Amino acid sequence: MWQLLQFPLCPFSRKVRLLLGEKGVAYEPVRESPWMRRDEFMDLNPAGQVPVMVDTERGVTLIDSSVICEFFEETVDKAAMLNGTAVDRAEIRRLTLWFDTQFFSEITAPLLQERMLKRLVYKQSPDGQVLRAAMKAAVGHLDYIDYLLDHRTWIGGATMSLADLAAAAQISIADYLGGIDWKSHEQAKRWYIGMKSRPSFRPLLSERMEGIPPPADYEKLDH
Repeated sequence: MWQLLQFPLCPFSRKVRLLLGEKGVAYEPVRESPWMRRDEFMDLNPAGQVPVMVDTERGVTLIDSSVICEFFEETVDKAAMLNGTAVDRAEIRRLTLWFDTQFFSEITAPLLQERMLKRLVYKQSPDGQVLRAAMKAAVGHLDYIDYLLDHRTWIGGATMSLADLAAAAQISIADYLGGIDWKSHEQAKRWYIGMKSRPSFRPLLSERMEGIPPPADYEKLDH
């Protein structure tokens, strides 16, 4: 069976887990704290990043969330997440990359640094200015999601796609860390509630990072 090395607040691992859940791929989640830089983990991925998927029986190791998602998209027919015409797939890839890079660098990464790593690893207090900047950036990204959903059914087009999984994974971490204000973003909020309600999402919402509780309404399906 596949093993997925990850930790609860890794948005890229969540993207992979959502795709595996939608496709019905069995796997065992294995807790890995990449900041610990275990020798065994660094041997698997010298970049020291999760997610990493391993099938020891077949001797297969997959590294990087985009690579992992594309692998299962190519090898599992169920629930295609890169679908439509070549133009449609290009748009899905564009938006997936947008959330993996822009949203992560402007919002998720600063929140993780200030509210998780500083607390668990560095024993420091968060920088309020950095947190405010991340929350302000989140408003702009939610505006963009509202715009997209004004013109299409799902973020990437007519059907749910990898773009929705990437967006929901990033937003779920930002939401866990108190960085999302849904006021004036009803389109984005309705879409996210729909994503949270999917069976593939429910296991993620129940997970907790030690010493870092989420907001009270984080797991509620009407918020």
